Amino acid sequence: MSLHLSKDHYPFPQNSEFWLKGEMDMRGAKRAEILLGIFLAGYLVFSPWLWAAEPKGYQGQRSPQVDIPVTIEKANVVFNMDHLAFAGDMPVGIKYMGLLVQRFKEMKTKGRIIGIFHGDAAYMTLNDQSYNSFRNVKTGNPYKEVIADLINQGVQIEECAFSMKSHNWGNEDLLPRVKVNTGAVGRLIQLTQEGYVQIQP
Repeated sequence: MSLHLSKDHYPFPQNSEFWLKGEMDMRGAKRAEILLGIFLAGYLVFSPWLWAAEPKGYQGQRSPQVDIPVTIEKANVVFNMDHLAFAGDMPVGIKYMGLLVQRFKEMKTKGRIIGIFHGDAAYMTLNDQSYNSFRNVKTGNPYKEVIADLINQGVQIEECAFSMKSHNWGNEDLLPRVKVNTGAVGRLIQLTQEGYVQIQP
């Protein structure tokens, strides 16, 4: 058995501080219930579209079935870095050199990776001072640390002598440990004849 009291039976006058506070608390709770109801209704109505708009990776990672497994015991690869192509701010070729280094380590692949810079991408191997002068900036070469890391991991970075001559660059304008070849096109032909696979990102 429950007992319900009307406002007239409350032990405090309706205009008392206690009564007014109770009225305000009840109104606040009611508003909270209404807002919560609106939120839940909106979620139930729109959630199918929200989930559909999510990138696929957020809906549970799926593993593809591999039909042609690739294992490479030995590979020599040359990256032909002759044009500008970026993934965000990072040159695609430099990014994929790093990815290939990691892949070689995972697969225990033996071989060499060479990156040849020339043409429009020749400036990427410049040191900070020469980079600033050529690009008319004050940032220094933003790729120097990535290139240094690639060299540390065994990647050979080369610059084309013809590209250097066309810009009046000397060896002192290049980043440390960057090697200069006679010419990029001839070097690519030479490496291809030696069995290198050419990648042009």
